[in-house]
Amino acid sequence: MPHDDHDHHHEHSHEHGGQPYRHPFQRDHDADPASPYEVLEQAIRELLIEKGILTSEEIYAQVDLMDSRSPALGAKVVARAWVDPAFKDRLLANTRAALAELGIDIGSLADFRVVENTADVHNVIVCTLCSCYPKMLLGIPPAWYKSLAYRSRVVVDPRGVLREFGLELPDHVEVRVHDSTADLRYFVLPRRPEGTEGWSEEQLASIVTRDCMIGTAVPVEPATSAAAE
Repeated sequence: MPHDDHDHHHEHSHEHGGQPYRHPFQRDHDADPASPYEVLEQAIRELLIEKGILTSEEIYAQVDLMDSRSPALGAKVVARAWVDPAFKDRLLANTRAALAELGIDIGSLADFRVVENTADVHNVIVCTLCSCYPKMLLGIPPAWYKSLAYRSRVVVDPRGVLREFGLELPDHVEVRVHDSTADLRYFVLPRRPEGTEGWSEEQLASIVTRDCMIGTAVPVEPATSAAAE
C-alpha cells in the first residue's frame, strides 16, 4: 500500500447539537509536549539557518505557501473532473500534469496519485508510519489523520472506522486502503452525487469536503442536504 505527508495540528470539529463534535480519533495537541519529530524539525531548521543553507525568510515563505493551501483547492479539482471527462482521464493518468493545467503546483518532493471511487470501490487514504498527506492540494491534515488510532485501525478494520465517521457502505462495495509514503501521496476522487446535473463547477466544489478527498466521507446528495436544513 502507498504513503503521504508529515504535519501539523488543526482540529477537526463539527457542531452537533450545539456542542463541538469530536471525531473518535481526535485529540488535543495543544496540551501535548513537543513530539520527537517537532524537536528534530526545530534542531534541523536552526542548523540549516546557522550553516547558511537556508534563511529564516525562505523557510517562512514555504510555511506561508503551505498555509495558503486548503481543501478548497482539491474541491476545485474534483469539480473539474466531474464536468470534464477528458480532464478526469488525464488526472488519473498523470496527476501532476493535470493539476498543472489548473495552475496548481504540487512541488517535486513527492508524486501524487488519484484513486477514483466508483459504484463498487471506495478508497481511503492513510499514512501508517507518520502523517504523509497531500498537503499541497488539501492543506494541513486534520489531527485525527495523524492519530495512532486512525493509522493503526483503518488498515485492519476500514469499514468499522468509516462507520465511526458516519459512513456506512453497502456490503458489495470493496474498500481499498492506500498507505501513503513520503514519496507517494494519494488523493481520493469521490463519486459525483445524483441530482447535480447542470450544476456549475463552483456549486459542485461546494459539496466536496476535505474528508471526501481522504475517503472518510462522501459528498452529500442535494436531496439529503435539503432535508437536513
